[in-house]
Amino acid sequence: MTGWELIPVLSYLIQGGKCRVCRARVSPIYPLTELGTALLFLYAYQTFGFTFEFVIAITFLSMMIIITVSDLAYMIIPDKVLLFFSLVFIAERLYVPLNPWWDSIVGALVGFLLLLAIAIVSRGGMGGGDIKLFAVIGFVMGWKNVLLTFFLACAIGAVIGLILMAFGIVKKGKPIPFGPFITLAAIIVYLYGDPIFSWYFTFFDR
Repeated sequence: MTGWELIPVLSYLIQGGKCRVCRARVSPIYPLTELGTALLFLYAYQTFGFTFEFVIAITFLSMMIIITVSDLAYMIIPDKVLLFFSLVFIAERLYVPLNPWWDSIVGALVGFLLLLAIAIVSRGGMGGGDIKLFAVIGFVMGWKNVLLTFFLACAIGAVIGLILMAFGIVKKGKPIPFGPFITLAAIIVYLYGDPIFSWYFTFFDR
């Protein structure tokens, strides 16, 4: 494999969506993931500018995209991925802590214990990867944002799940990867968490 075959999106288009050597078809999920990643990175730059929070943002986006692809393809959230990014996030949040600084620790505990409790009550209805992922999300974003992420992930998952079942794409009782819903919710909260909370609390000011 040469460097020309690894150019994001362009290599897929130039090669007609097939491997250059064996001509086997390459899944379109790869160029779509590459394009989505580029657009998210660009939006993160427009949101945070060239700051260290931008570095944290692209690290966070990278983790969530990797997890989405892995969960869709194999229904697994790899421990190795979570461990690697956990170490990176610890270093990053030591340099740029949340305000207050202990919000990362509380967020990690809230994310972990909330999903663990659900897994125990539902007797395995929540995977171990999801539990550890929410601990990482809580560490990055804090306890309020991890709760909002959980709420949005459940809401998005319920709506999309009902749509898929209505069209017969997914049968009732068949497991659906939860990682993509977590990713979508986490990205929304990471970029728009404060405006969402501000909008929500306006209902109590009336």
